[in-house]
Amino acid sequence: MSFVSPVIVAATIASYAIGWAIGIPVLLPILNTIASFPFMVLALTRANLRLAAGRMLVWALAMGVTATLLSYARPAQTGLLFLRGPSYRAEMFAWVTTGRGAESEPSQFIPQQAGHAAMFAGLALATGGLLAMPMGAVLMNYMGHYVGTLAKTSARPAMTLLLAWHPWAVIRVISFVVIGVVLSAPLLSRIGKFRVDWTDARRLLAWAGAGLVFDILLKTLFAPAWQRLLLRIVGW
Repeated sequence: MSFVSPVIVAATIASYAIGWAIGIPVLLPILNTIASFPFMVLALTRANLRLAAGRMLVWALAMGVTATLLSYARPAQTGLLFLRGPSYRAEMFAWVTTGRGAESEPSQFIPQQAGHAAMFAGLALATGGLLAMPMGAVLMNYMGHYVGTLAKTSARPAMTLLLAWHPWAVIRVISFVVIGVVLSAPLLSRIGKFRVDWTDARRLLAWAGAGLVFDILLKTLFAPAWQRLLLRIVGW
């Protein structure tokens, strides 16, 4: 992990540089995925689900930081490059400003998040992660765009960069990563003919599922207060 992690971080940063140079939004999440997917597969071939999940968590962290900082530095350009970046930004800015929107409405965000989770899990299972991980990259990029552009308009940008990554969203990202890795294993193990520790897989899936439930609970309880906190911090 100690040697591979910096390679994943560097490759992820390079994927943004290449995507920026090419300028085709749909290619960026594919490039992002190429930066990490081989390292996940290599860990899985060693029957080490936790190592694979750890590597993909490093990737998610690298994407989150890079997408956020790029959006802070060059918001107009990332608005063009990140799929759904502008629409998600508009939705979240409206929520920060008014407190109204899906972020504070369980009747809206629970079906939406359940749909995302079901689609992501289905893609991971059906494609060995090949389509699930790009979907995850799209989600990370537009969330990073919201955080970076919010910080750009904030009176306290450093604090905004930290707090606009809502804690429930971070838990959701971790849960998605674990689900993606575990559900990629059945198909990849059949193709690569390697062993999977299914007891550990079930345990990891249970923890990830609990994370998604905890995400919803936290969001339901604290999103309204978090909106008020963010509004004070950005100083609008």
